[in-house]
Amino acid sequence: MFCKECGKDIKDNAAVCIHCGVATGSAQNTQVNVNVGGGEGTSDKEWLITLLLCFFLGGLGIHRFYTGHTGVGVAQLLTFGGCGIWALIDFITILTGSFTDAEGRSLKK
Repeated sequence: MFCKECGKDIKDNAAVCIHCGVATGSAQNTQVNVNVGGGEGTSDKEWLITLLLCFFLGGLGIHRFYTGHTGVGVAQLLTFGGCGIWALIDFITILTGSFTDAEGRSLKK
């Protein structure tokens, strides 16, 4: 099947085109939330809470769990934040505003 908007090949049962986000019409009564921007926008997670969690519990990776990075959170929990180095790097990235949630959105200030 091809998308009626962009003409690219998509799966026959796709509700939306993965290339342009247009509904295909093949799935009826389906609600679809599409974020075509790839992580644009602001997270519902607070910057200050993430910073404080990292400062006080960074060695346990609690800030990673809070922002949705559960896999990395487990790794930090098992390694005590990479012996503190990983937690320090996270703390610096949170301070500079480079840290994002699991969906790639910037933290809410």
